[in-house]
Amino acid sequence: CGDDLRQDMLTLQMIRIMNKIWVQEGLDMRMVIFRCFSTGRGRGMVEMIPNAETLRKIQVEHGVTGSFKDRPLADWLQKHNPKEDEYEKAVENFIYSCAGCCVATYVLGICDRHNDNIMLKTTGHMFHIDFGRFLGHAQMFGNIKRDRAPFVFTSDMAYVINGGDKPSSRFHDFVDLCCQAYNLIRKHTHLFLNLLGLMLSCGIPELSDLEDLKYVYDALRPQDSDADATTYFTRLIESSLGSVATKLNFFIHNLAQMKFTGSEARPTLSFAPRTHTLKTSGRIRDVFLCRHERVFNPSKGYTYVVKVQRDNEVTFVQRTFEEFQELHNKLRLLFPSSLLPSFPSRFVIGRSRGEAVAERRKEELNGYIWHLIHAAPEVAECDLIYTFFHPLPRDEKTAGTNPTPKATDATWARSLGKVGGEVKLSISYKNNKLFIMVMHIRGLPLLQDGNDPDPYVKTYLLPDPQKTTKRKTKVARKTCNPTYNEMLVYDGIPRGDLEQRELRLSVLSEEGFWENILLGEVGIRLRDLDLAQEKMGWFALGSRGHGTL
Repeated sequence: CGDDLRQDMLTLQMIRIMNKIWVQEGLDMRMVIFRCFSTGRGRGMVEMIPNAETLRKIQVEHGVTGSFKDRPLADWLQKHNPKEDEYEKAVENFIYSCAGCCVATYVLGICDRHNDNIMLKTTGHMFHIDFGRFLGHAQMFGNIKRDRAPFVFTSDMAYVINGGDKPSSRFHDFVDLCCQAYNLIRKHTHLFLNLLGLMLSCGIPELSDLEDLKYVYDALRPQDSDADATTYFTRLIESSLGSVATKLNFFIHNLAQMKFTGSEARPTLSFAPRTHTLKTSGRIRDVFLCRHERVFNPSKGYTYVVKVQRDNEVTFVQRTFEEFQELHNKLRLLFPSSLLPSFPSRFVIGRSRGEAVAERRKEELNGYIWHLIHAAPEVAECDLIYTFFHPLPRDEKTAGTNPTPKATDATWARSLGKVGGEVKLSISYKNNKLFIMVMHIRGLPLLQDGNDPDPYVKTYLLPDPQKTTKRKTKVARKTCNPTYNEMLVYDGIPRGDLEQRELRLSVLSEEGFWENILLGEVGIRLRDLDLAQEKMGWFALGSRGHGTL
């Protein structure tokens, strides 16, 4: 009651049509489209989607500043999908549904996007709710638009896609999905304009004149080629990912909800699916931190193996330093500091994930948990502590094992089989113009100092003694797996001349005042390609040589 659901019905119908177009083209974006029905003025019914939470509830499990952190969504999905195959399936669902949401919300200009209007299922499907503002009618703070980014795509979403805080080849898949879905909808621009045009006289305030239709026309850019639209949408993804305003909007919404709802809810641990108590788990007699182990999934670091002894049972649990820290922070919400032991310092000089630091923290954490279970009964017997030391599904799976990295995991390790990495290109020729779309690069080598490069692509059309055919992309910062989707064009080249040419592509790292570092290159004989149609594929980068698809 109290909401005009006609606009929600219309928006969901438009998204449903988009989804049908994608499915007909063989692209299942895993969209969650709930049913919505207006039964009268300011009243109606909305379908409930089970096993789903708002992003706000997920983020505040990591504190009120959770919207500024990268791990909340990944940790929440890991908690509900403890098995590796389950988690990978959830991430796959997330990649597809997140891409679909980005395209749909941008095309329809859906605004008022805060973290209580976006939900996530335990299966990884993301979806938007509450479509009270659309077609670019954003809420304003004075003269400032509340929705500053083209659409909601934040670093915690990118963290789930990449499997960590650095770009991986899965991010390439996400960008390709977004651009493919966007181009498929663009082919049906007139369908959406006609359908929305039929609704101009129905009395929806935000769909009342031709200017509202022009918003959708401008968003779909029907005059652009698919290549131009791909470049355009890639820049939108970069703009949304780099927007601080979205996270600030989420944070302000967190504060507002705290003010209105209060803080009566008992704190819980973000990585524990359910709460355990002294009564349900049995009294803990002793805990001892046995050792630390190197882990590589979901991110690289160290975990600590804790032996937990109860009256008739001994179990082993694995917890990270960040999880110990979360336990301490949640205990501080319940008890005064005088009842709690001091927590080891988080800050270290040098690398915070090194072996020496892990060993030092092991001793400090051992002292911390010993004092914790020997604290006053109201502390030692509280639900938070019994939940923390209760085995999780991941503990049962990895008990007594020492995880080792997989050579095929692209999250942190580059493929050593492809020296210099690979570049994905789309090459086409039309009207005496050669079009080189530089799409993605994967598996670039690290620099000699162990840091990620700042890569960019440079091309020449050989022979070129005067070096007049040089073309360059923008520079990507600190990544071995950059995305460009930039078009490099060579104009005025007859087809007969084209067959005598070779495309020389180099990938270099920008080094400021020093000489740029060559990361890999490839030569492509254009006579080897049938340019009657577009050629797309991955080319191996290495030392000078001729590349093959």
